[in-house]
Amino acid sequence: MKTTQYEAMRRAFFMSPFFVFLALYISTTTTLWAFSSAASPLTTSPSPFARQVTTSVQLAQVYESENIHAYLVSEKYDGIRAIWKNNELRTRNGHLIHAPAWFTQALPNVWLDGELWYQREEFEFVASAVTKHIPIDEQWQYIKYMVFDAPNKRDSFQKRAQHYTDMLNELNIPHIQPVKQFTVDNNQALMTLLAKYTKNGSEGLMLQKADALFTNGRSGNLLKLKKYMDAEGLVLEHLNGKGKYTDSMGAMLIEHINDSGHTVRFKIGTGFSDAQRNKPPAIGSTVTFAYHGYTKRGIPRFASFIRVRTMTYKQP
Repeated sequence: MKTTQYEAMRRAFFMSPFFVFLALYISTTTTLWAFSSAASPLTTSPSPFARQVTTSVQLAQVYESENIHAYLVSEKYDGIRAIWKNNELRTRNGHLIHAPAWFTQALPNVWLDGELWYQREEFEFVASAVTKHIPIDEQWQYIKYMVFDAPNKRDSFQKRAQHYTDMLNELNIPHIQPVKQFTVDNNQALMTLLAKYTKNGSEGLMLQKADALFTNGRSGNLLKLKKYMDAEGLVLEHLNGKGKYTDSMGAMLIEHINDSGHTVRFKIGTGFSDAQRNKPPAIGSTVTFAYHGYTKRGIPRFASFIRVRTMTYKQP
């Protein structure tokens, strides 16, 4: 009898207006709290990347014997991509670059695209300087902003190239340089030029379609040409070495999205120095590797480590 009365009272409570109101209140409060937490996660200190914004940027495809007469050619500068827009210097991923005030104060209030660069084969120096939250003048005094486009939605690249060249030559700022665009007669001349540039330490050549309008993302309007192909991948795991490298890393397991858009996993075991094997790129970091085409399974062939590409700001 007591059990029957208890069940009746229990049913009456859960069906009462008071319980319905209480349940709705708790549900609404919990939802708002979760939304607020997702929108504003707790952090112990502000991230230098907190002001990341979406940036329109052209990305290059790999050159594959296109009609060379349709393109303007320039050196490929191996530095940090930098977009000047709204009086801010940002990476291609939208991260704010903390350049010294003197470095950008004379830049015109127009959209520019280029590379922060020191000299050939000095990528690590530039990356070290550019990724610091507080810039060090002694490092930045060696860096140049190599401008290769002044994007807009109306002009062909040939007109844009002439525009940024005239504008920057008139400004005459030593650390802001217009990238020279030129033409070549045929593909054989292009390959000869590539050999000459890479022999002297250059990363390669860039080809921009002369009559193309600016387009966001990757397209055939912008091509890159190197002695080897390179790509990026995510470090998933460190694999133990053998023999000489028993106590250090022998290889890394990499995840990579290939040219067909498929995600593949493979190992990279070459290209590392002994110091890099003893302190390998962190799991979760992005690395650049060289390769020579793909296997039938879509795996990069003869992949070899080049460097870490993940940008993280450092305190000086």
